[in-house]
Amino acid sequence: MALTLRRTLRHFPASRLRGALAALTGPPVRPGHTAVGRRPRPSSSPARRARRADLHSEPLSAQGHDVGGFGQNRKNVGGQVLCRRLSGSASPEEVLSLINALRTMPDAAAEAAAAQRRIRERGPPRETPHNHVLQALCARLEQEASSLSSTALLTALQALTLWDADPQSHLLLKLVAECQHRLQRGGLGAHGLCVLGESLIKLQGPGCATLGLVMHQLQGEKLENFRPEDIVALYRILQACTEKADQYQTFLNKINNFSLSIVSNLSPKLTSQVLTALVALDQTQALPLVIKLGKHVVRHIPRFTSEELRKVLEAFVYFGHNDRFLTTALEQHVASLRLTPDPEVISTVAEYCSRKHILSEPILNAVAETFVCQSEKFSPSQISESIEAFGKLNYLPPNASDLFRKLEDILFTRFNYFPPKTLLKLLHSCSLIEYHPVNFMAKLYSPYFLQRLLGEESHLDRLSLAQLTQLLLTSILECPFYKGPKLLPKYQVKSFLTPCCALETPVDFQLYKSVMSGLMDVLGGRQYFASKVLTPYCYTVDVEIKLDEEGFVLPFTVNEDVHKRVALCIDGPKRFCLNSKHLLGKEAIKQRHLRFLGYEVVQLPYYEIEMLKSRLELVEYLQRKLFSQSTGICW
Repeated sequence: MALTLRRTLRHFPASRLRGALAALTGPPVRPGHTAVGRRPRPSSSPARRARRADLHSEPLSAQGHDVGGFGQNRKNVGGQVLCRRLSGSASPEEVLSLINALRTMPDAAAEAAAAQRRIRERGPPRETPHNHVLQALCARLEQEASSLSSTALLTALQALTLWDADPQSHLLLKLVAECQHRLQRGGLGAHGLCVLGESLIKLQGPGCATLGLVMHQLQGEKLENFRPEDIVALYRILQACTEKADQYQTFLNKINNFSLSIVSNLSPKLTSQVLTALVALDQTQALPLVIKLGKHVVRHIPRFTSEELRKVLEAFVYFGHNDRFLTTALEQHVASLRLTPDPEVISTVAEYCSRKHILSEPILNAVAETFVCQSEKFSPSQISESIEAFGKLNYLPPNASDLFRKLEDILFTRFNYFPPKTLLKLLHSCSLIEYHPVNFMAKLYSPYFLQRLLGEESHLDRLSLAQLTQLLLTSILECPFYKGPKLLPKYQVKSFLTPCCALETPVDFQLYKSVMSGLMDVLGGRQYFASKVLTPYCYTVDVEIKLDEEGFVLPFTVNEDVHKRVALCIDGPKRFCLNSKHLLGKEAIKQRHLRFLGYEVVQLPYYEIEMLKSRLELVEYLQRKLFSQSTGICW
């Protein structure tokens, strides 16, 4: 086809060729309408009619062009039409036919390379790549690289770069050299600089010298000249240069401030990329931008892919952003997926709720229902993320028995498929809500599993040891019927307080000071209570009061004749689910275990203490809490 078209053009009279170009650039003729001065053309084959219809489907206005001149104008007009047709090409063969149609259109060759990339991206992968098409385009580009316009040059470079071409190929080296030459002359413009910067990062890495010149010129451009996608490209370039983030911080501040004006124009994909870059660049001072992006995300939750949604929610966790509208949007999105559940989306939203301590019953109920019905579609990491949310938030769904029966079946059949740390987190989460993994304790404490957990490290991390120790304590206190292997003493920790506060939350300092002052008034002095007491059972008690057999308070230094101990839990907001009075799972199991160990647990939640308006009210409140019949304290 391409050979026939070239021969036809070679023998075509100039006057008729000018008319053909005019027909290409003019408006399409309506069916049944005959242009003035033209003889109706005989009917042609369906294939030819289809090609003519495609040619007229994107008409280009001929206004401002001298259609009668056949030289340079023919190249410009014909080239634009050809580039438009290349953009809509559906197959490699069509690309090759179109690019061979005219010999002197280097810009069209560049667009053809881009068209080939788009074909590969939007179509299913083919078993046999069309190497002849790519080779023909590359040969054409290599011959005419210096003749390409800057736009076409960068288009070709971008297409070949995204096509994972060999960075050391002669063609790419030639295109990069030509780009460097034009960069030094200046005038590439904002979009061109962004394209060149991203291409250089992919080809030569963020440390290449030319990238520094690109960044210098980008900083000289007015941000008003950037399109929204170019602003996002700037973020991607800076994200790749995180080691130099401090050097470009002033420029980043300008971009962050300017981006506030373009948020509404960002697609879900671009929104996800901006938030990911803000995290990578640690832009904690850009909270106004994060908040505005959060409002934008709320309106487009259903349009995000599962991977994009994961990155968005991870960014919100990183920046501490949350609002009830986002939670509501996620609840609606998860509810809409009940008929066609996506395990990736379900586990992503569950993990977000878990990390932000959001107790959303609609989301967690949907997670439980989806898991029971579609558990075979969940990967080990997705199972862990989903179940961990229930344990951390201390919530049992209505179908809890079905949920954990299904989980037990999966663990029996796929136990060794779970990564060791993932499995440990999963089973530990179950124990927080009193679904104890008794059937798997022996495997957890086996030397084989502990060796897998150790991996290539010289010692187990503190969090894993603390989780194993708490599981051991749980089996002793809550599962006395378990007679299997125990965790060896060398793996047991002395305290559940870890740097990440995964098993215990430190006491809120302001609440602690307030309660201390009230207790001194109630008990008559500081010597009658101890604070932040590490028990022999690894838990740290906020305040401990010792009682003798008759219920009288003993000085905290006395260790004889102690008949009973009272543990005051001064529970600040971080010990509860977000904006609720529902204890987190780690705090619920702590108080449960303290009761099993013989402590009288008195809870002093922040939402009760904050209601007190004076020290007198605080003293009366503590008297009611301490001297109730349940505590047995006498004074």
